[in-house]
Amino acid sequence: MENKENIALVVGVTGITGSNLAEELISQGWTTCGLSRNKHSNIPGLHSIKADLMDPKTLVDALEGISPTHVYFTTWMKNDSEEENIRVNSALVRNMLNILAPKKTVQHVALVTGLKHYLGPFEAYAKAGVLPETPVREEHPRLSLPNFYYAQEDEVYKASERDGFTWSIHRPHTVVGHAVGNLMNIATTLAVYATICKEAGRKFTWPGSEAQWNGISDVTDAGILAQQLIWASTTPSAKNQAYNITNGDVFRWKWLWKRLADWFGIEADGFNGEVRPLEKQMQYDQQIWSEIADTYDLKEKKLEHLASAWHTDLDLGRPLEVMCDMSKSRALGFSAFKSTENSFKEVFERLRAERMIP
Repeated sequence: MENKENIALVVGVTGITGSNLAEELISQGWTTCGLSRNKHSNIPGLHSIKADLMDPKTLVDALEGISPTHVYFTTWMKNDSEEENIRVNSALVRNMLNILAPKKTVQHVALVTGLKHYLGPFEAYAKAGVLPETPVREEHPRLSLPNFYYAQEDEVYKASERDGFTWSIHRPHTVVGHAVGNLMNIATTLAVYATICKEAGRKFTWPGSEAQWNGISDVTDAGILAQQLIWASTTPSAKNQAYNITNGDVFRWKWLWKRLADWFGIEADGFNGEVRPLEKQMQYDQQIWSEIADTYDLKEKKLEHLASAWHTDLDLGRPLEVMCDMSKSRALGFSAFKSTENSFKEVFERLRAERMIP
């Protein structure tokens, strides 16, 4: 393997965050290794590694001869309870860092978590009594609830004290980016939903809450997240800190929803006084998606491989407006910006070019 000055290991390289990060690292000339459990990525220039993070033996074998300087942890595993989430997802981080420790090459570890740090875990997500004041800020104290994000952070802190590397924690809002088969993919989910609406003659119906429809919001482009990850891991004054990360603009969904509908040439239907979950709207849409895929010769016929309605419902169904304060990283020199409307439309265009949507 080519041994450049910076050797990155992207853990979870097939996800939205990991794949976009790997592409950015490679474009900047880094030697980039990408680890995933089930499949190899087709990113040009990536050194692919297949291993199970819950199986230390496979990790030892897979990482033989690989000595990263920078580790970017961008993956997690969803389980049936938050207690199980904590057990499994802390082990993912712990196993990786324990196996890398003897190599003594790791200079920095970056961990991607998210706004559940402020809003609570899935089973208590954005419930009354635990809601933070918005815009959320990094110094907000941990909630008195079990949360696997906290457990993952603690594993990084412990290994940092033991091994001497620096660290950064990154808390994106909803990540908008290209990836197929990801568990949390709002842009692809909405693209598939809009396609079904167009073919079936339905309206593009808002699935979420009144607070989200009318409130101010922001999201995180996967490319902006990638830039912050690299910035924090290579800027001395930015290390050993936690950072919010969003595009830098704000919007209201009642404005954006119509603009997304217009891109697909369909009619938008806004909030009408009740929550109309996307998961319920799309529960019987496998047949129509199969027909769409056949008609337009699309690459993916299984709706579940593209759409993650349950997660989009969580984001759009929150009972409060949610936005992130970006002052901390801005004050330290991070200035990247992205138009949210363009974030979504660029994903739509790429999905169309790759024949994922017609």
